[in-house]
Amino acid sequence: NNLKDLFSIFRVVKMFLMCLWCCVCRRVEHDYFRYHPMPEITDWMWLMVEDHPDLVTVVDYGRTHENRTISLLKIGLDTGLKKKAVWMDCGIHAREWIAPAFCQYFVRQILQTSKTDPKMELMMKNLDFYVTPVFNVDGYVYSWKDNTTRLWRKSRSASPPGCDCQGTDLNRNFDSNWAVGVSSNCCSSRYCGTGPMSEPETQFLTYFMGSWKDDFLCFLTIHSFGQMLLFPYGHPNFTASNYAELMEVALAAAEAIQEVHGMIYKVGIASDVIYPFSGSSQDWAHMLGIPLTFTFELRDNGTFGFELPEDQIQPSCEEAYSGVLHIITYAHDKAFSAAAAVWTVLLAAATTAVSLM
Repeated sequence: NNLKDLFSIFRVVKMFLMCLWCCVCRRVEHDYFRYHPMPEITDWMWLMVEDHPDLVTVVDYGRTHENRTISLLKIGLDTGLKKKAVWMDCGIHAREWIAPAFCQYFVRQILQTSKTDPKMELMMKNLDFYVTPVFNVDGYVYSWKDNTTRLWRKSRSASPPGCDCQGTDLNRNFDSNWAVGVSSNCCSSRYCGTGPMSEPETQFLTYFMGSWKDDFLCFLTIHSFGQMLLFPYGHPNFTASNYAELMEVALAAAEAIQEVHGMIYKVGIASDVIYPFSGSSQDWAHMLGIPLTFTFELRDNGTFGFELPEDQIQPSCEEAYSGVLHIITYAHDKAFSAAAAVWTVLLAAATTAVSLM
């Protein structure tokens, strides 16, 4: 009996050690260069909070049609003051798996470099980064179901009356010149919905960002494929008031991308580079008043399309990060250099006034 009891204790201890080892591996071995299903991405988000409690929090800001939570990581140093912000979302189109992979890579990079790079450390003090790894949660989960659903693009909203097809293209559903150059056929992969903001996902994002619109310096939405860097507007009859600035920043970002692995990105307004369309989140964000809004279309040019092999995740993320970092740095420096200049003028005026007293 004693031997039997010892054997039972040994088995319990062994199981405990195995569970402990699995937990340790789960913490430190998140593979940034493979694709992850939604539960693994959710686990990773909470691990980021656990590993960086001084910088990272999870914010739930919406629910999908199938009642899943839409969450983001808020990243930045809590200074107790109101801060400027950067928005990034990935996975608005379910089949574009490289986009959520990039969001995860981006988060890892800014957190790592915040400990070693004075510039990133400064940006963590001045900015909050709002990063949604997967915006179209229902569609992304569905795209992992089996091989027949791998290329699903839309959300999973209920079909409108008289139609047997589900889902809306969330990047055609925003209130930005809605229903131009899109499809009203609910079976189309580019179906724009029954009206602007008809989908719960777009409604929640609109409400969340609308509450903080004056705080955001730039809006970045990550897609694939085509190797393009686009800016407003998708509607051919509209031109951004800061077109010259957007073009200048985008060209410099594309140059930064090319310097990493030699990859060339096309740059320009969406209606010119691809085709005219409306209802995109990029156009909506610019109309909201966010000056620097860009869409990244990551690798490749069509060889693999939406099924980019995992061995291309790392180079794709490395080059895109370089382009994104250029835009973020530009936005930061523009905002805080201007603030510093105003402060200098005010300080000089105050000094002059004191000297005249």
